[in-house]
Amino acid sequence: MGRPVILGNGSLTVGLNETGLVHDFYYPYVGLENLTTSRSTHHKIGIFVDGKFSWVDDGSWQTTVDFSDEALISTIIMDSASLQVSLELHDFVDYEYNAFCRQVIVHNRSSVPRTIRVFFHQVFQISRGGRADTALYVPDDEYILDYKGRCSLLIHSRTDDGVPFDQYCVGNYAIEGKEGTWKDAEDGELSGNAVEHGGVDSVIANTIAVDAGGARGLQYWIVCADSQFGAERIHTQLLEHSVVSRFDATREHWRHWLSKAEKSINHFSETEQSAVKKSLLVIKAHTDRRGGVIASCDSSIYNFGRDYYSYVWPRDGCYVMWPLIRLGYTEEPQKFFQFCRDIMHPDGYMMHKYQPDKAIGSTWHPLIHGRHMELAIQEDESAIVLFMLAEFYNESGDKEFVGSLYNTLIQPMANFLAGFIDKETGLPHASYDLWEEKFETHTYTTALTLRALEEAANFADLFEYPDDGVKWRSVAETIAQNLDAFFEPERGILRKGFLLQPDGSLQFDNVLDVSSAFGAMMFASKAFGPQRIRATYEAIEATLLDTSPSGGSPRYEHDTYFASQPAHMGNPWFVTTLWIAQYYLQVHRNADAERLLDWTLKNRLPSGVLSEQINPTDSTPLSVLPLVWSHAELINLLLDIRD
Repeated sequence: MGRPVILGNGSLTVGLNETGLVHDFYYPYVGLENLTTSRSTHHKIGIFVDGKFSWVDDGSWQTTVDFSDEALISTIIMDSASLQVSLELHDFVDYEYNAFCRQVIVHNRSSVPRTIRVFFHQVFQISRGGRADTALYVPDDEYILDYKGRCSLLIHSRTDDGVPFDQYCVGNYAIEGKEGTWKDAEDGELSGNAVEHGGVDSVIANTIAVDAGGARGLQYWIVCADSQFGAERIHTQLLEHSVVSRFDATREHWRHWLSKAEKSINHFSETEQSAVKKSLLVIKAHTDRRGGVIASCDSSIYNFGRDYYSYVWPRDGCYVMWPLIRLGYTEEPQKFFQFCRDIMHPDGYMMHKYQPDKAIGSTWHPLIHGRHMELAIQEDESAIVLFMLAEFYNESGDKEFVGSLYNTLIQPMANFLAGFIDKETGLPHASYDLWEEKFETHTYTTALTLRALEEAANFADLFEYPDDGVKWRSVAETIAQNLDAFFEPERGILRKGFLLQPDGSLQFDNVLDVSSAFGAMMFASKAFGPQRIRATYEAIEATLLDTSPSGGSPRYEHDTYFASQPAHMGNPWFVTTLWIAQYYLQVHRNADAERLLDWTLKNRLPSGVLSEQINPTDSTPLSVLPLVWSHAELINLLLDIRD
């Protein structure tokens, strides 16, 4: 079902599933090495009381999962009517230390005092094969250490009055026919095995006496470091200062970070302010300290496909930076643009996608098309970096920072765009579209390339490189003079694109795609012409928008990605639906824009997160949850509507 809560600090990222349990655990990069295996729920919480045992994810508990709109802090309520026990959890990743912390309040709903035992189970796969990790009990400081090489995980729990866990067990998980040490907990007693290697898991337990109708608190943490001794240093800090004080410090840190946006949204409604703040926090949770922005840390997508979304797409990253730039944030955009500088190909273009450690990511784009060698790229992913850098400069006025990127990013990238042109058409050479599917020359990509070259020429003027400015502006003008190729006269709309054939003819792609209309409107409206853009949006309204029971708009006609209902045009996407709302604002149809905003807010999870798509019949989330790009577009629309 995805991750209704993502917590993180730019190095340690934790995804909680719909039952409130740890499902994704990335360290030391956001979205790179997931120390769980993603195929199933791993970390568990169990309760033993009155001779009965229950895991909180066994189907008998009622659970609500949410997070604050003031901080990356979760609030989870788990209730068992049969056990008459409820748990209240407040979780966070410490903003300063690489530590995932849980404050757990155990409520005894019975009318008699009871002894309740709480079990915390954790299973990690640090080594690639999952067969070379070690877990052991460290008696001196009373913790479990799970380690392999340069990754050490320290696990500890204690009662609110400082009594450490009183039971533990370490064992094997998912190897040699063994289900895992969590099975040892189900009789209410742990065997105390102190070490194991291979595929390992562990369980610790705290026994507490709780008055009738009363409550007791527990503190639990997992510390991450590159050595046992580094983990112990953080462990000592948590013991000395308590999880409660770190909770307060982390909450204050996030409140301070959000305060930059408050002056721009203080006139929004309470619901809208909450939506913006939660979206900002989702964005920040997916932003690595070294500049990369992950599309989604929800690893459940791997159960339905061959890979994750936990990569840095330059396209997604730029769109995610846009609302931050508009709200006055500078640190995150600067680091992202420096990240782009470092990953850019020497010839001046961006590859398909990247890992947050700046290594190249996986791809499905071939290096050959029609027996000709071709670049495995989406040209728009290069062009949008230049466009967004211009947006950053226009908002921040930071000439010194942008100037530092002229020779290392702006110039080589603009030179590539200016040279990646077909002489026969005067338009960009074919590449893959923003949806990563079709190889051709696209309306969206062309609009963005045109705008990027214009912005690059403006930078050339600003930094006194007149020859660059003349060259790039000339290419942009040539593109603008040849845009008739994207007009489909039969329907009077903008087509998706075309593919230049060896004989010089054009093979047209007349699919109606929301990105074609959005790209033309947002990046090159004068060049494409308001009439053509308006006609294309009218066709989108008639053909795509609200044509399924769930409402919203798919990306294009007959979109089959994650298709659940072939009778419909495709699954509704938040990004494309919000793009249509932005068009409505452009043509002063504010009520229609408000309607699509309400549709978006209605289709969030209770925790406020947005997926990539929803089911066209019942509106349930599809694909990754959350998708950071969806949240960026929501913020942009709210800023547009209210300002």
